[in-house]
Amino acid sequence: MKSLKMTAFVASLACLTGCAAVGVNKLAEEKPPTVLDGYKPRAYPADAEIQLAVHAQGLSTTQADALAQFASEWDADQGGVITLRAPDSGPNSGAAFRTAEGARAFLLHQGIPQDQVTISGYDARGLTDPNLLMTYTHYKVSIPACGKTWTNLSNLMSNEPNANFGCAVQANMAAQLANPGDLIHARSSTPVDSERRLTVLDKYRKGEVTSGAQDQAAKGALSNVIQ
Repeated sequence: MKSLKMTAFVASLACLTGCAAVGVNKLAEEKPPTVLDGYKPRAYPADAEIQLAVHAQGLSTTQADALAQFASEWDADQGGVITLRAPDSGPNSGAAFRTAEGARAFLLHQGIPQDQVTISGYDARGLTDPNLLMTYTHYKVSIPACGKTWTNLSNLMSNEPNANFGCAVQANMAAQLANPGDLIHARSSTPVDSERRLTVLDKYRKGEVTSGAQDQAAKGALSNVIQ
């Protein structure tokens, strides 16, 4: 009987130990490595859109200015393919197509590669004054909300940092991102300046100064006058 009781006791201890181990492992998996990791900003795709009224004579001055701004934002966002959707099977479908072609030519003139601009149509039947729709996909960032709840900062029994620690740092970084798409993938490298590199190496081999000329206008001196 004593042997059976001892066996049952040992088995129960093993079960409790196993449950505790599972609980500890689960907490270790859910807990972020650092306080900053708990508030990482997340980038998500979104569509940038602009609408142009259809003109038989082509793009207006206002539309050209809006398209120039649109192209500038596309370049800054490193956006995807720009899709021009012209109204089809509706009133003034011919003028709509000419407007789309004019918009496409304008974007190419702004330096957007040809393979990054496409034209498609959409069903405009029933619409009295359909517009030309232009869209591309870019990224936005979700900024973490900080300070919603606070715990007692003097309670140090768990030896854990406060839940809000690290949030402000990540929120500030997310708010300053020029292109949230950088969180998804790195930007492409610009071509190296081989000529400048060879010039610097040649000066280095000759023992000459490799830095640029000093700007004389940037020089300054502290006043020695005693006030």
